[in-house]
Amino acid sequence: MKSKQEIFSAKLSELEEEYVRLQNRIRLFQEKDERQILEELGRLQKEGRQRQRLLNDRIRSSRSPSAASLARAQLDYEKQAEKILTDKLSNEMRGTNPTWAQDQAEAMSLYAEYAIDFAVQAMDRALCTSLSALVLQKQAEDKTESKRD
Repeated sequence: MKSKQEIFSAKLSELEEEYVRLQNRIRLFQEKDERQILEELGRLQKEGRQRQRLLNDRIRSSRSPSAASLARAQLDYEKQAEKILTDKLSNEMRGTNPTWAQDQAEAMSLYAEYAIDFAVQAMDRALCTSLSALVLQKQAEDKTESKRD
């Protein structure tokens, strides 16, 4: 069962790296000009399309129907969030500020806040499922040890 704990360690390192990357990029690009921000946004959108292709691959190739369902849920979330952003949120803010540009900026800021909230929720889910996995691993180890005795 030790190998499962090593998998969590690798995933925790990956999560930490991505969190630090997120923080650093947001802080860095607050100080950049519009052109630089747009270039980075283009790179991120390209990465997002690659992640979506990987999710589609996981859905098709997964040996586990549950894992495929989780990948599909991630993909569905991405699509729904994008649809809300492009079709609904920006229109809902129309006229609440002196200019259309300010309406759009407020809408995108609100969207960003919810995306961060969703990330926190995902971390909570990751914690709960990790703890559940650890409990099951310990129970499996205890049963294996009991059989040896």
